[in-house]
Amino acid sequence: MWQRWKDKACALREQLVALYIAYGDPRTPWFAKLWAALVVAYAFSPIDLIPDFIPILGYLDDLMLVPFGIAVAIRMIPDEVLTDAHEQAAAGIDPPRAWGATITIVILWMMVLVWLGRMFWRLWRDWPEN
Repeated sequence: MWQRWKDKACALREQLVALYIAYGDPRTPWFAKLWAALVVAYAFSPIDLIPDFIPILGYLDDLMLVPFGIAVAIRMIPDEVLTDAHEQAAAGIDPPRAWGATITIVILWMMVLVWLGRMFWRLWRDWPEN
């Protein structure tokens, strides 16, 4: 069973690298490039939308969003581009580093934390004294 999971993880990684390669192909439509860029950036980003330390939800977003994004991107990209991309991915290209997506997600989390902090500060400040 463990080997089956490892095989699926390797196949998923190869799919993501193939999407990254297809993103750079001029035969790929612009909307497919945009979607593929978002999926690859999210998948390879070290920071998730829902952090992994949150029980169940932290890993559930990875198990649901990434395969869904890959499936949609595969439908958008022409077959000949995907075939070429899979051949190049099988040859062994390193995955990208998604620093732009990482910075964006960090900024979004910081904005949420600042908003929550302000909300709790106002609540605490206006709390009636007993």
